[in-house]
Amino acid sequence: MSGHNKWSTIKRKKGALDAKRSKIFSKIIKEITIAVRESGPDPDGNPRLRLGIANAKGASMPKETIQRAINKGSEKDAAALSETTYEGKGPHGIAIYVECLTDNTQRTVSNIRSYFSKHGGELGKNGMLNYLFDRKGVFVVPKADLDQDELEMELIDAGAEEIELDDEVFTITTAMEDFGNMMKKLEELKVEPESASLQRIPKSTETLDVESARKLLKLIDILEEDDDVQQVFHNLTLTDELMED
Repeated sequence: MSGHNKWSTIKRKKGALDAKRSKIFSKIIKEITIAVRESGPDPDGNPRLRLGIANAKGASMPKETIQRAINKGSEKDAAALSETTYEGKGPHGIAIYVECLTDNTQRTVSNIRSYFSKHGGELGKNGMLNYLFDRKGVFVVPKADLDQDELEMELIDAGAEEIELDDEVFTITTAMEDFGNMMKKLEELKVEPESASLQRIPKSTETLDVESARKLLKLIDILEEDDDVQQVFHNLTLTDELMED
């Protein structure tokens, strides 16, 4: 299968190449912390926490760091964290959707607006980009010794819309409402994902010349470097030439 997964796989590759481990850990710790705050420290009864722990393991986070993040979720400071989203247009009208976890929304919105304005974009109103993206579950599963045909049948039964094998991993896409079903299926199969998340997949992408695209990607990189930013989505076509930068 192919389609949306091409975008997801390229995004994963770029993340693997560009991201610093400490930045990845920081984002996962925040996700675990807010999961514990919302539904408690028991992963068996807290799907969001199970997901956070799975992503932490996929990023090779030490067990003691994961436990500290769980403990932090029960502390008073965790109550200050809130989830916020921002939508805007980058250079040449490329749509950009930013998801954040922050303890200071005034600081966060000020920083996000500044990044947009300094790099040829403009922060807009929430909801303005909803029609451009589909919310999908995206799972990255190491191939290991899994039987591809057998696995695909199991995953399709659990709601997989697309399955793509690339660089020794399966990238699996589901509808948002099937995200929980897929998590359960992977647990039943004793398959631990490298990562699992709800992503905003563009329904279609826009192509820019290489120089313009690089300017847009610089804005994306700056957004992703902000400590309050968890994920950034956009509808730029990521060509092989851009991925080689």
